[in-house]
Amino acid sequence: MDIIERAVSVLMQDGLIVYPTDTLYGLGADAFSEEAIVKVYEAKKRDLAKPISIMVSDFEMLAAVSRIDPRMEVFIRRFLPGPVTVVVPARKTIPGILTGGTGLIGIRIPAHDIARQIIERFDAPLTATSANLSGGKDPQTPDECTAPHDLLIDGGRLPGTPSTVVDLITKTIIRRGANADIIEEFLRSC
Repeated sequence: MDIIERAVSVLMQDGLIVYPTDTLYGLGADAFSEEAIVKVYEAKKRDLAKPISIMVSDFEMLAAVSRIDPRMEVFIRRFLPGPVTVVVPARKTIPGILTGGTGLIGIRIPAHDIARQIIERFDAPLTATSANLSGGKDPQTPDECTAPHDLLIDGGRLPGTPSTVVDLITKTIIRRGANADIIEEFLRSC
């Protein structure tokens, strides 16, 4: 069994995986399973009122879990896959616990082969929060992944700059991260 199959097997049992992305190590769980999502909150010691983003493998999966208008689609197709999290209205398929009661969901399409392969084979979104305890150092290496997990996929040292989080409803940057200046310029020109 290869590492991708092992990861999918863990996810199918509501387990937690640590996986490499184009930014940091993520703590992944089945984004459709409330049981798995609660495990993510517990592992990170994260406040349940704080939303958790998800990762999808492609635009079709993104459209299946969110409601996006043509203006949002232009931005998404320009910056994803990549180190950007877009905040958009969530469809009812997304458990409310992930949105923190806001009805909005942060979504990424990673520019990392391993992350996308896991999501494609699992055929469902994964949680996309960093694999550290809340407030801890962003994990660039496997040794820095402090959140409890069932499987860790070693992707070596990662870039370490978090994704830029963009609210596509208000066209504002919520958190500056990778490519923030380019994104800000693009938002101003729209």
